[in-house]
Amino acid sequence: MLSQKECVAMLLAGGQGSRLYALTSKIAKPAVPVGGKYRIIDFPLSNCINSGIDTVGVLTQYEPFELNDYIGNGQPWDLDRMYGGVHILSPYQAKRGSEWYKGTANAIYQNLSFIKRYKPEYVLILSGDHIYKMNYAKMLAEHKKNGADVTVATIEVPIEEASRFGVVNVGENGKIVEFEEKPKKPKSNLASMGIYIFSAEKLYKYLEEDELDTKSSKDFGKNILPNMLNAGERMFAYVFKGYWKDVGTIDSLYEANMDLLGERPLFDISDTNWRIHSKNPIAPPHYIGENGSVEGSLVALGCEIEGKVKNSILSANVTVEAGAEIVGSVIFSGCTVKAGAKVYNSIMAEDVVIGENSVVGSSAQPRKITLLGRGAQIAAGATVEGGSIVEGK
Repeated sequence: MLSQKECVAMLLAGGQGSRLYALTSKIAKPAVPVGGKYRIIDFPLSNCINSGIDTVGVLTQYEPFELNDYIGNGQPWDLDRMYGGVHILSPYQAKRGSEWYKGTANAIYQNLSFIKRYKPEYVLILSGDHIYKMNYAKMLAEHKKNGADVTVATIEVPIEEASRFGVVNVGENGKIVEFEEKPKKPKSNLASMGIYIFSAEKLYKYLEEDELDTKSSKDFGKNILPNMLNAGERMFAYVFKGYWKDVGTIDSLYEANMDLLGERPLFDISDTNWRIHSKNPIAPPHYIGENGSVEGSLVALGCEIEGKVKNSILSANVTVEAGAEIVGSVIFSGCTVKAGAKVYNSIMAEDVVIGENSVVGSSAQPRKITLLGRGAQIAAGATVEGGSIVEGK
């Protein structure tokens, strides 16, 4: 008889990521590259295995093919298990019919059979579009200590920014007394991170009730948690103190990449005590030519640099020809910046070609991020203004 799992993680990775524009026109947001060698989904998957959680369901929907291929059997994250491991969960045909996930709560509801097969005591709900390092085992320990029905991960934000988030108001010992969805005058600076630990039986109960409610948005923040609060369930906030970035916009994705640079980066990806695992491309060592230079940057394998790279992040197999210059930019794999071209404050998706002596982006302040979609080609001598979006092929 197979043993039960104490905690199963469910990772919501099906969103379209429309605010990333050309970067997510053909791939799911969690598959977007970060830091030269990682994808967004590497961070929650690594957090799971580093926290001792070895059973993860990844719920996909929008453009799932590249993400599914990237995850594979879970081996890079030590999630290739005979019992447990990582599983891709897409909407499927069942007796009751098939339908797209209608919201975060409905997505979990449609996969209750997956959760129940492991008979867990607790269920961890995660988002696939956050960059952070978090020990979920510590959060689970707090959940148990409080005898909680649900624990909500929160992070302190400046009070003047709290109106952008779902805000949690707490009473004695961190017990949640109120939820406010993007309040105009927030009473607290504790923002919900969209990370929850539920006692399994309570999760089942409220998901099943919510599914019967025709007026529900099928959303955890809008429906499940307020319903539990109104019913008097034991709900607690877990305050997270580390780095956390929701990379749902071009600016936040750019900032997350820039936060990896410098002698003391805001987010340290070289921490051997909390390794971020990834499925790395096979490539030779990077090469810097006699007249090439790299300053304050992260450069992945397979890059060939004959020009100048400053304060930038280059994924694998990027070519920077002689006289070309890249400054303050994030370059995905397979891109080519031809001789004499200049690239400033830009994000370039895979396989972009920048023609000779062209200028992409602007170094002027305030900074405007320029975005080039996968496979875009910029003609020789062309100018792409700062803040532009160029769709790929």
